[in-house]
Amino acid sequence: MSYAIRFAKTGGPEVLKWEKVDVPPPGAGEVRIRHTAIGLNFIDTYHRAGLYPMPLPAIPGIEGVGVVEAVGEGVATLKEGDRVGYPAGPAGAYSQIRNIPADRLVEIPDSVTDQEAAALLLKGCTVEFLIRRLYHVNPGDTVLWHAAAGGVGILACQWLSSIGATVIGTVGSEDKAAFAKENGCTHTILYSEQNFEDAVMDITDGQGVPVVYDSVGAATFDQSINCLKKRGMMVTFGNATGPVPPVSPALLAQKGSLILTRPSLMDYVAERDDLISSSASVMMKIATGSLKANIRQIFALEHAAQAHIALEARKTSGQTILTP
Repeated sequence: MSYAIRFAKTGGPEVLKWEKVDVPPPGAGEVRIRHTAIGLNFIDTYHRAGLYPMPLPAIPGIEGVGVVEAVGEGVATLKEGDRVGYPAGPAGAYSQIRNIPADRLVEIPDSVTDQEAAALLLKGCTVEFLIRRLYHVNPGDTVLWHAAAGGVGILACQWLSSIGATVIGTVGSEDKAAFAKENGCTHTILYSEQNFEDAVMDITDGQGVPVVYDSVGAATFDQSINCLKKRGMMVTFGNATGPVPPVSPALLAQKGSLILTRPSLMDYVAERDDLISSSASVMMKIATGSLKANIRQIFALEHAAQAHIALEARKTSGQTILTP
């Protein structure tokens, strides 16, 4: 018998309950892992709230790190005692022990701690596909990144800075602005005090940027579109302030033949080779010091509701992890 966070109905953080759960022996192709650290991500709140529906009752969480305790039939790539992690589910990470398909796991090198891996795997893989495979950012490019002091934003600032790109980042406070700059953000904009559209145009001498990365959603979408150069790409990959309303394709033409995309990490690591390649790129960046785990908040797993409250209130910066 072990414990997990479960919810039987969708709603606010109060629906998250600390409950006993039975974990059966791993099935064919599965391994059982005992979590040592769990990543907290905005998608967890979307699952809990019902924005991204899950069969109920459900255990949220799609990022975790732990030790293999048992292997199921047919698993030859992993053994008891291996340190492993997963950046993209399946859901069920808010648990002390779980079974998971072996092909969704990657091994954690000795040079990376469990807490670093739990803080960096999902968000690092997200940055990897956004700046390398969805839109390839080159040295010298200037990009606009919303929520630059958040978990994904900080890693993006670090990675983009390491390749010689210029990052314009929006932030919510002077403290977050300083934090973003410490991690490679070139220009910071306080959205509560400045019109970010005007600021971006001032910084770029009226040219705009070739790509905008926006996890904020409804509150920033319209102005973000206006920050793009002709034929620029609008990447909306989160809904912190609510989903973006429907957009007419004609608007994209009127604004300069723009490209609009709503990507998901799950599609970019669905194939085993992509999962391995993306994770390896993240681990390499950690090993070279280009990516650093700025773990600023640690919550006990049983207090996951408090972690969700802090995350949704935008009271967190850097990375947040849960410990079983």
